[in-house]
Amino acid sequence: MSDAFWEKKSLEEMTKEEWELLCDGCAVCCLHKLEDEDTGEVFYTAVACRMLDRDRCRCMSYEKRFAQIPGCLHLTPETVKEYHWLPATCAYRLISEGKELPEWHPLRSGDPESVHTSGISLRDRVISECHADMENLEAYIIRSCPFPPSP
Repeated sequence: MSDAFWEKKSLEEMTKEEWELLCDGCAVCCLHKLEDEDTGEVFYTAVACRMLDRDRCRCMSYEKRFAQIPGCLHLTPETVKEYHWLPATCAYRLISEGKELPEWHPLRSGDPESVHTSGISLRDRVISECHADMENLEAYIIRSCPFPPSP
């Protein structure tokens, strides 16, 4: 892409449109996660929000998500660093840390499918919370997550 705005601007300087383009569509934000209260360690589960289109890895109600899903992640330039569980591949995290986007990122590849073909997204890896025992999320912990957060 010729206009690599993400290389020239901080997260705070980006327009709403540029901010939205940073999302690679991995859908990790839409997973239910568990945090160990003693250690702070975060565990991903294979259970996604009911609003996640699991094929497209996008929210089916993006504009209304905060009203429909209590506790839905509200990622902003100010809150990016608070979410230590964001995967090391997350563009928001990478930009906030002054790092480059990976080659497979749709902004670099020019292909919105590249996040899926590279194996980064959750496509075909998770179930909807509608089909999960939400009282027993521990049973759905992903033990070999391909996109762990960096230390």
